[in-house]
Amino acid sequence: MKTSLPDKQKGAAAIEFIAVFVIFFAVFYGMVSYSLPLLLLQSFNQATAEAVRLSVALDPNMQGYAAAVQSTAKTAVANRLLWIPPSYKFDAATQVTTTFNSGLLLVKINYPTANLQAVMPFIVLPGIGTVPQLPTTLQATSSLQF
Repeated sequence: MKTSLPDKQKGAAAIEFIAVFVIFFAVFYGMVSYSLPLLLLQSFNQATAEAVRLSVALDPNMQGYAAAVQSTAKTAVANRLLWIPPSYKFDAATQVTTTFNSGLLLVKINYPTANLQAVMPFIVLPGIGTVPQLPTTLQATSSLQF
């Protein structure tokens, strides 16, 4: 007993596979390509919040209080983000800013997403554009009024 497909149906399975594979690949690539920037953004938010919390512990009556608050905050951010590999080109010295004016501590991270192109591929899909579509910088900010 012959169980093969009729001659008219031999290419249908291949066409169906291609259609399903394209959709599957698009969803999978989208999940993978957006997970890294979201992980970085969450880490940046956590690092800035931790920096602000650690700065509260300093004695406001100490000599050079404003400079100590800024230094503590910048060091806390750098230590919290030590896990980021060098290939991501994260530089705490230039991408992290701390300001302390009138009792307001502001810790901010500006990470250019162009640095991610060395780590993960950005593809251009017709009708959609570049995937992943990211802003020019990933930003995280935390502040505290002393």
